[in-house]
Amino acid sequence: MTHPGAPGAAGRHDGPVDSPDGLTARIVTVLTQRGQTLATAESLTGGLLGAAITAIPGASAVYRGGIVAYATELKAVLLGVPDGLLAMHGPVHPAVAAAMAAGARDRLSATWGLATTGVAGPDPVGGLAPGTVHIAASAGTPATRSLALAGGRDEVRRDTVAAALKLLWEQVREDAP
Repeated sequence: MTHPGAPGAAGRHDGPVDSPDGLTARIVTVLTQRGQTLATAESLTGGLLGAAITAIPGASAVYRGGIVAYATELKAVLLGVPDGLLAMHGPVHPAVAAAMAAGARDRLSATWGLATTGVAGPDPVGGLAPGTVHIAASAGTPATRSLALAGGRDEVRRDTVAAALKLLWEQVREDAP
């Protein structure tokens, strides 16, 4: 039996298994097979995460949509991130990423929520260096990861998307029946 992500599995894998495209295709394939769905909440990536997912043929079977909440107050208004959490920690914090993932999942009626928040650069924000990023994936209890990424603004955003997809894949695999 061919496992999702192997060459030829479901005929949807445009890149090698370890490339972001290959990983995204594996996620789409597995979520499709399980009848599960995905929603995204993005800040610093500004829609790149949703674009990476929708670039995969068949993504419409799993991707419910995304909320780009770039402004801090929109994280509360659109995603339900508690005002107190934002006041205490600011918009770039692991707990904020977790709340964003849960908010996207709940507000878009998805099985999984995936979120990105951070500082893309080129300048520090709120005392945080460019490349400070927090991501979260949630189908219940959120998994978060904090990153210190190097490179320019485009590299930080691209690497954030890759890390978020990797985190989601790890959680989807752990959730396997």
